[in-house]
Amino acid sequence: MNDMNSQKTGALIRAMRKEKKMTQLQLAQQLHLSDKTISKWERGDSLR
Repeated sequence: MNDMNSQKTGALIRAMRKEKKMTQLQLAQQLHLSDKTISKWERGDSLR
């Protein structure tokens, strides 16, 4: 995935999380992931 798509996807994840009034930690807990993973996704660093 190229950087631009990663950044757009990260921005979408962040916007949807904010719309639901969730913290990164709350989203991470629902997905059984770490909040660091959510942060990386939102920055477009990693989508794995």
